[in-house]
Amino acid sequence: MKPPQFDYAAPSSLHEALTLLAATDGDAKPLAGGQSLMPVLAFRLASPRLLVDLRRIPDLDRIDIDANGVRLGAKVRWRDIERDARLKTALPLLAEAILHVAHYQIRNRGTVGGSLAHADPAAELPGIAVACDATIEIASVRGTRSVAADRFFEGALTTVLEPDELIVSITFPAWPSGRVGAFEELARRHGDFAMAGTAVWFDRAAVDGGARASNTHIGVIGASDRPRRLPAAEAVLNGRVVDATSIAETAHAAAQAVDPADDLHASAAYRRNLVEVLVERALIRAATPEQRTQRTEPV
Repeated sequence: MKPPQFDYAAPSSLHEALTLLAATDGDAKPLAGGQSLMPVLAFRLASPRLLVDLRRIPDLDRIDIDANGVRLGAKVRWRDIERDARLKTALPLLAEAILHVAHYQIRNRGTVGGSLAHADPAAELPGIAVACDATIEIASVRGTRSVAADRFFEGALTTVLEPDELIVSITFPAWPSGRVGAFEELARRHGDFAMAGTAVWFDRAAVDGGARASNTHIGVIGASDRPRRLPAAEAVLNGRVVDATSIAETAHAAAQAVDPADDLHASAAYRRNLVEVLVERALIRAATPEQRTQRTEPV
């Protein structure tokens, strides 16, 4: 199918882009990489009067890393994340998850802001954002606001974004040296949307002379209408030595905490079992970082 007719603008500043969005009474769409928007237009699931191309706006494609954490501009592409070696230590979960995102043609164009705004419940970046307590900066002609990632996603393909707002950046808190984590997902083919996935991390704390887990975070994708943290499963691991028993019990609690739906790809029971398997795998890899292996070349 062909997209509907629309007007086109390529502003050279963020203020100009926000002004254009505000002037159309919600009948405009921002265009960055276009990897989600263009198929939506082609199937006429959206018919905006105006496309606002963000490619000429400066400074939205920056990756900034300092003692406070990692800040990704909305126009940062997946290929930029792949190529930035600093992220392997500054935000290793993202560096690991990015290799599961789509296929290399899409990673050449797809952007951070586009993935967050599209809010697919099986997408990797929203899951990492929720699991890592990220904050999303949003701008409009009315000003800017910051929204915690776990409040940004309201449901499948639904966020708190207003029609005249743009995502400017996402910020992840600093990743301390004693923190360990891992990302796991399963898709029918590598690069397809995940049937389920998980991002886990915890801090290794010295308690009673032994190393125990604290501040555990377990996030899942593909098993709900949005990316979610699983506090009940996190509580099972906190304060305990990370061994086969505590890992198995935590993974089982994670499976009990999700309520997936049946669809043409998998049953709810299959996805619930998959969550348990993936959380167990991720925790085992996180607990043994010296033995873990990771694919380094994207497919």
